Amino acid sequence: MNSWERKLLQTTRGVFEVFMKGQGDPLCVTHHYSEFNHTGDYFAETFTRTNQVFLINLREAGGSDKAYEPYQLSMLETIFDLEAVRETLGFQRWGFAGHSTGGMLGVLYGIHFSKSLDFTVIVGAAAREYMTFSEDCIYNRAHPDYERMQELIETLKQSDLSLKKRKELSIERTKLSLHKPEKYRDLFSKDIHKGMAAARMNFFIREIHVYDVTRKLELIHVPTLIMCGRYDVQCPLNYSIEMAEGISDSRLVIFERSNHYPFLEEAERFAEEYEAFLEERK
Repeated sequence: MNSWERKLLQTTRGVFEVFMKGQGDPLCVTHHYSEFNHTGDYFAETFTRTNQVFLINLREAGGSDKAYEPYQLSMLETIFDLEAVRETLGFQRWGFAGHSTGGMLGVLYGIHFSKSLDFTVIVGAAAREYMTFSEDCIYNRAHPDYERMQELIETLKQSDLSLKKRKELSIERTKLSLHKPEKYRDLFSKDIHKGMAAARMNFFIREIHVYDVTRKLELIHVPTLIMCGRYDVQCPLNYSIEMAEGISDSRLVIFERSNHYPFLEEAERFAEEYEAFLEERK
């Protein structure tokens, strides 16, 4: 598998580390608190057959600039940063694809900058806080795996954790979000590894409690493909249904044998649905 090409991009809002791979129309991919490197990302890899993918490290992640003020780690400020990256790359418009908190960024991007987007792909995400009122969510105290998930997250934030231990805990954390955990090694078999930007994660944990843009979904005026696993324990399915109902030009695809990773758990169908979505736009 080819490595991703790395570039440090000087924008009007600072320096951002960007990894590029693939051919075709430009597609922006990021996640709110992941830290990417030259090995890429499983979600982003999905789109390299059809698009030139720009995988972006946000502030405090990898070689990108630090946040000089706490508010710079907010989701809205992040959208302004992505716009600066787009402008510097010279694209009038591009597509955006996001998984989980990356998908939440996609919702905000569509609300505020539909004019800059060809389309958005939102996978396993939500337009509002998804923990408090959903006992199906693993971040809800009523969920049977809640305590263990919290332990894993807090431990993974530790900077002095050995690589071996970090890998073991990351695998356990991921398995909690798979429909069939025993398939982990088959699904995650590539030499792809990424980290977590603790400063971004810590800010997000606070910000998520006031996140609710459901009343603004009607402001998204760009084709939107919403995809979610039937058994998603992170952002349960009802939140994807809610987004599809609120975005006029949207299409919802439900994966019946998936949890939080339909692009791996049902990879073939995921690719087919995305390519069909692109064909519809021609």
